[in-house]
Amino acid sequence: MTDPDPTLWIATKTCALGPYRPDLVETYWRWEQDPTLMVGYGRQVPESLEARTEGMAHQVRGTNPRFTVYDLAGDRPVPVGVSTLLPDDAVRTAEFVIMLSREARGRGLGSGATRLTLDYAFHVANLRMVWLKVLEPNIAGITAYEKAGFQRAGVLRGAGYWLGAVCGEVLMDALAEDFTGPSSVKALFG
Repeated sequence: MTDPDPTLWIATKTCALGPYRPDLVETYWRWEQDPTLMVGYGRQVPESLEARTEGMAHQVRGTNPRFTVYDLAGDRPVPVGVSTLLPDDAVRTAEFVIMLSREARGRGLGSGATRLTLDYAFHVANLRMVWLKVLEPNIAGITAYEKAGFQRAGVLRGAGYWLGAVCGEVLMDALAEDFTGPSSVKALFG
C-alpha cells in the first residue's frame, strides 16, 4: 500500500526521509529478495515474508532510527528504500545501512538518502561519527558513499563474499566535523 501523502521529515529536491512504515513490510521484503541486493549485503539465503513481518514488529518497537527513503521526481513521493542507523550510545557513533530498490539505483538517490541520514545523525541524534562496511567489488556503492561524505578507513581482508568469491569489506566513516555543505535539518530552522 502506498500512501499518496506520506509524512516526510527531511528532504532535498530529489529525495526525502520519512518514518519506517509497518504497512510497507511486503514492499521492503520484496526489495530485500532482489538477488543484486542480496549479493551487495553478502547474504546467501532469502527470507520468508512471515519472518520479515516478525522482524518488522521487533524493529518498530526498537530505538534504532529507521527511515523510508522517498523518490521525489514524480507527482508524488514514492518509497524506494530504507536507511538505518544502528547507534552505540556509549561512544556516540552508529553503523549505517541502506537498501534501495533496483529501480532507484543509479539516479543519485542513494547518495542523497545517505547524506540526509548523515544530516539527521549529526544534527538531530548528535552522533560524532557514522561508519559502514561495503563489499570491496561494490564500486558503485563506494562511490555513492564517498559522494555523500564518507571516507575510506580501511579494509577487512577476506571478510565478505561477492558472487561466490571471497572479497574484502571496505570500512568507511563520516565525522560530524567533516560534514559540510547544505543541511536539510538546519534549513528547517531558517
